Amino acid sequence: MTHVLTLSSGEQLRYQLAHRQRRSVGLKISASGLVVHAPKRISLHELETILEKKSDWILKKLAALMAKQVPAMRWQHGESLLYLGSNMRLVIEQDAQSKVVHHEPGILQLALPDPQDTKLVARKVVVWYKKQALQDFSRRLEIFSSKLGVSIASLALSNASSRWGSCNSRKQIRLNWRLLQAPPHIINYVVCHELAHLKEMNHSAKFWATVASICPEYKVAEKELKSLSATLHRI
Repeated sequence: MTHVLTLSSGEQLRYQLAHRQRRSVGLKISASGLVVHAPKRISLHELETILEKKSDWILKKLAALMAKQVPAMRWQHGESLLYLGSNMRLVIEQDAQSKVVHHEPGILQLALPDPQDTKLVARKVVVWYKKQALQDFSRRLEIFSSKLGVSIASLALSNASSRWGSCNSRKQIRLNWRLLQAPPHIINYVVCHELAHLKEMNHSAKFWATVASICPEYKVAEKELKSLSATLHRI
């Protein structure tokens, strides 16, 4: 149930209220805003007094959430894309026949009969990304597997919404094609992370030492990848 609290500062605070079998008030900042889990017997006045006291923290967290929200991709001429950490402009031209996607530094060019066909534009761009990703990731895997002294059985592209890569006991590696948008050092980190599983199929101290042996700055890259996640998933 949605409630609106007018704070002493005059700002309005919207929150979702859910009563639970608990002793204290729980606050959670979700993608949809503030969610409050409250004891069943607490009065609304008592609850909102608590929210007022914690309002500085709540507003700061809500502001951080808004800052992280990424606008939806508009599959139209002039849209900004990412390729290996650099901006790339989507150029769409009208042509009687649909032509192969053309890439040059800073530009991804499409030519098709109906430039307003956003579904076709999206499909052609994603196909291009996947093709480039397979080539790019294969090269990186070859370089870093040689450094680590391991070999892989196969590489496949992943479309996962929450995982950037995976590795199984059959030496099969899957990497999310969306990684091609990220800076090279972040792609390298994910590649090294999955290759390290060929020696340590866990996340033990030995595993992270293996990652560090071929990717010394992995902690920085891991942190950057988390902050970039929403942007990379625009597509």
